[in-house]
Amino acid sequence: MTSPDQMGAEIATKVLPNVFENVAQLSFSWYDYTLFFAMLGVSALIGVYFGCFGTKQSSADEYLMGNKNMKVFPISVSLIASHVSGVTLLALPADVYIYGASFWLFLPALVIVGMCTMYVYLPVFYKLQITSTYEYLERRFDSTNRMFASFLFSIGLFLYLPVVIYLPALALSATTGINLHYITPLVCGVCIFYTTLGGLKAVVWTDTIQFTVTTGAVFTVVVIGIRTAGGFGSIWSTALEGHRLDILDFDLDPTKRDTFWSITAGVLSWWLSMAGIHQSCVQKFLSLPTFREAKLSLLYFMLGVAVVCSFSIFTGLIMFARYANCDPLSIGAVKKHDQLLPFYIMDVASHIPGLSGLFIAGIFCAALSTLSASLNCLAGTMFEDFILKVTGPIKNERTTTYILKFLVLITGIVCTLLVFVVEHLGGILPLVVSLASVTSAPLLGLFTLGVLFPKVSSRGAFYGSIVGLLFSSWIVVMAQYYKANGMIPDVRKPVSTEGCYDVINSTENFLPTLENFTTVNFLADQSEEFFDDYSSSEEYKDDEPFILFRISHYYYGLLGTSVTIICGLLFTYMLGNDDPPVHRDLLSPVIYFLLSDKEVENCQTKEYYKLDKASHYILMKEELHKIKT
Repeated sequence: MTSPDQMGAEIATKVLPNVFENVAQLSFSWYDYTLFFAMLGVSALIGVYFGCFGTKQSSADEYLMGNKNMKVFPISVSLIASHVSGVTLLALPADVYIYGASFWLFLPALVIVGMCTMYVYLPVFYKLQITSTYEYLERRFDSTNRMFASFLFSIGLFLYLPVVIYLPALALSATTGINLHYITPLVCGVCIFYTTLGGLKAVVWTDTIQFTVTTGAVFTVVVIGIRTAGGFGSIWSTALEGHRLDILDFDLDPTKRDTFWSITAGVLSWWLSMAGIHQSCVQKFLSLPTFREAKLSLLYFMLGVAVVCSFSIFTGLIMFARYANCDPLSIGAVKKHDQLLPFYIMDVASHIPGLSGLFIAGIFCAALSTLSASLNCLAGTMFEDFILKVTGPIKNERTTTYILKFLVLITGIVCTLLVFVVEHLGGILPLVVSLASVTSAPLLGLFTLGVLFPKVSSRGAFYGSIVGLLFSSWIVVMAQYYKANGMIPDVRKPVSTEGCYDVINSTENFLPTLENFTTVNFLADQSEEFFDDYSSSEEYKDDEPFILFRISHYYYGLLGTSVTIICGLLFTYMLGNDDPPVHRDLLSPVIYFLLSDKEVENCQTKEYYKLDKASHYILMKEELHKIKT
């Protein structure tokens, strides 16, 4: 068997000369730049239109909720676009290429997510018609729970959004050679501009246009990939031979990265925290005039996510079919996993004018959709849950919109700066799932305690969410520490470099990054590291970390949510419950049959008992009366 040193020497002495002879300059043409900047220009103009013409987003209700008179189609498209980011379009195909297509098991779990959202969470929020989902926690529990949840939500977005921005910036940098540090402020600046100026209407309509570009780019890449790989049958058979379709794994071992149980657990916790309780989703559902339309937009949302994710998974299989015998990672053609798809696009489609620009524009569209929607709802949450707590009610609507726009500007700048931290971290998909679980797990547990457990007290819910946050943080931090120190092996699917000769001789555009091929020793080092990643994990068994740190990252969210719920119930039992009866509107309809007639009667006669709840309710009634008059 060829050793890593011999393989590195052979690549340097035999393969590289062929590379240099067949080098074709892969870079953006003027077509590509035109398409890319046209997309940015259209997005900016939409913000100018909604911000400077018509009503000019002069009220908080219009700026955050679109006057609750939006249409199903743009809302549905906006929901899909804002949740289909570079993580889905770049990180997911790379993850499939390396670890296999097990993520396809998310489809059954997504059906459960849609049902739970439609029948458990959404009816409560729609009946209350609230601006901030965290206002629900104040009505159900108290202001302490609301403030804590808003804090978790804000921290979660500040952890997630930099990753969303980083991925497309990395793709554009890889294809154009422009420094990542120049790309990020430019593109984010455009997004911050139109979100700040145009509010929710600008977000929704830019999302609609951007999603059209994204869909066109993904579909075109799939069609070209199928033709290049020799057809669907060839892709499928290559994936089978390469073990990329070994997805029906029902092993109960929680330390295995991709099994039916781990994927199901991960999708349930992650997507339920997004579709069911996340401010960006609920805010858009509530902008529709009827509950029927809200449910319809949810169905379209779930269907769209399933289709786009399936396309991304299949794109990963197409890439593997292309490089099954000559892995770009093992020979140093790309430095990071998340550069695989841009590398593939430039390899197979650089001869088609404008296609590379369309694809990169599509990736950026997905990122900008997520960023704009998140900035809009983050501003609303910070205003409702932090600013108003300090200033009290603000009577001047124009002042309110100025504050909201300022919040969008500041949060956008902070997220842009945090991109320069993300670029030093590891694989994106596991990182996103891990970081998201830190805050989303206790949030999902807290809302679930509120809508499904009428006997849970305010103190019990608060202490339970604190424990859930500490537990989730403990697992994620320790797991990342052990992974960084090589104590948790990264078990990947097999790849090959035996066909690199054939690929390079037959394809002009197979372009490794030239600075990676400096010396034979460097290649040998790269090869040793590559083979180590695929080696057996027997050497780790003598000094394995605690099992909670070795479980699949997909379990983090489910564990954190479960701990929050269990601890919330335990604290309620130990500390007692002196809260007043809970109004049935604050509970999910699925548990109405558990409520006694006496409880329902008491709850219907009086909505609030605590002073902070009563005062908040009165203020909300006054605000609604002003809006109607």
